[in-house]
Amino acid sequence: MKLDQQTKVAFVTGGNRGIGLETARQLAQAGVFTVIGSRSDEAGKAAVQQLSDEGLSISHLVFDVTNQQDHQKARDHFKTLAGRLDILINNAGVYLEGETGVNELYNAIDVPESVMRETMEANFFAPVLLTQTLLPLLQAAPAGRIVNLSSTLGSLTLHSDASSPVFNINSVAYDTSKTAINSYTVHLANVLKGTRVKVNAAHPGWVQTSMGGSAAPMSIVDGGKTSLRLALLPEDGPSGGFFHLDKQLPW
Repeated sequence: MKLDQQTKVAFVTGGNRGIGLETARQLAQAGVFTVIGSRSDEAGKAAVQQLSDEGLSISHLVFDVTNQQDHQKARDHFKTLAGRLDILINNAGVYLEGETGVNELYNAIDVPESVMRETMEANFFAPVLLTQTLLPLLQAAPAGRIVNLSSTLGSLTLHSDASSPVFNINSVAYDTSKTAINSYTVHLANVLKGTRVKVNAAHPGWVQTSMGGSAAPMSIVDGGKTSLRLALLPEDGPSGGFFHLDKQLPW
């Protein structure tokens, strides 16, 4: 299959469940042909079937964000599919420290090296390397958009403010990985300034997913809205920012 030039194409990593699946749904509802990345072929097919039953245009790619060979496979897939990539949602990630705000397993004193390394690999190094691989295809699009999934837990401003609701949350591996992806967002936006590609960080909210946990106050539908907004930014939209819905957040 080869898409026409009028149809936007998006890639959502970790798109077979949770916020990723909801983001894929909302993109497809907006008329974007959406490809989800899923480590499991079976899970990817199930997600495609679910959204196809809703009348949405979607496909899947067996994809592990930590596997650089899969990065090359994704590049080849989109080059064949459309010769470009309009939207990259760096959604895939891990949280290995218990349940946020409820049952945190570690803090900055006792977090295991393995947890730090695995979290940084999935949440920082992998999306950076994937973005570098796919950037030429995003630059070939009329209006390339990159959305890096972050969190208020990555905000140094909020973590150093004793009045902030995240002040006493100590999931240091996850939080540090999101601070790092925020930094990359700023630097990449600076390099891409003046081009047709915009890059922003999104805080989806504390959402009721397997990662968000039982205490999360936001619905999955609302959790997809920030990524959708940033994916469909107009030409005069922002780049190099950190957002939740329409609100800009502090780094």
